[in-house]
Amino acid sequence: MATIAVANRTSALRDAPPARMAGAFYALTIVLGLGGFMLQKGIVVSSDAAVTTTNILAHPDTFRLSFVANLLGTVCYIAVTALFYVLFKPVNRSVSLVAALISLVGCAMGAVSCGFLLVPPVLLSRPPYASVFPPDQLHALVLLFVKASGLAYSTGMILFGFYCVLIGYLTYRSTFLPRVVGALFALAGLGWLTFLSPPLGSLMSPVTMLTGLIGEGSLGVWLLIKGVDVQRWQDMANDAR
Repeated sequence: MATIAVANRTSALRDAPPARMAGAFYALTIVLGLGGFMLQKGIVVSSDAAVTTTNILAHPDTFRLSFVANLLGTVCYIAVTALFYVLFKPVNRSVSLVAALISLVGCAMGAVSCGFLLVPPVLLSRPPYASVFPPDQLHALVLLFVKASGLAYSTGMILFGFYCVLIGYLTYRSTFLPRVVGALFALAGLGWLTFLSPPLGSLMSPVTMLTGLIGEGSLGVWLLIKGVDVQRWQDMANDAR
């Protein structure tokens, strides 16, 4: 009897949806992303290369910390992508797979964005670079790499916009999560898609950040606290086999 009970428990764990783990990683992604954004916001002045350079030199640890936060956030989102694929595969395997592939490309762009942030401290701290370029050129190079990081980040957010729309659709179609959460998540994705037009993305940025926080936060918090209706998830998983 004990052996049967252990076997049943092992089977249940193997077949259980990774909901709370996905929620935990999503919460970490949001916290790290916001942290990296706020740390960098206090340093980067997009219209002034000299001030940006001065801020990086004055707060090198803060600038590096923003890089670490963004990189860890990207790693956490890779975990979210894998867990969401497993979680939503019973709803529609093909859509879940396409969403995962789009998200991974977006994560790759996030890694590129982080890579660009490594260059300014090198330019400013290594004698060969600091001595070769005149101050104005050096400042311009620093700001160029910071802006290149921002462009890579924006590209990644466009991809995440498509990802959020697809995950919102899967959430809405699922029977194991509230439909309103799926709708909010898809709305967040539509907000990120405003970055397809840089002027519109810049204009809508405050609204986009708010809808993103509400939509993505609602799914992450729901999964972390409530999880999913396990029986309905397992029924869909069995039907999909």
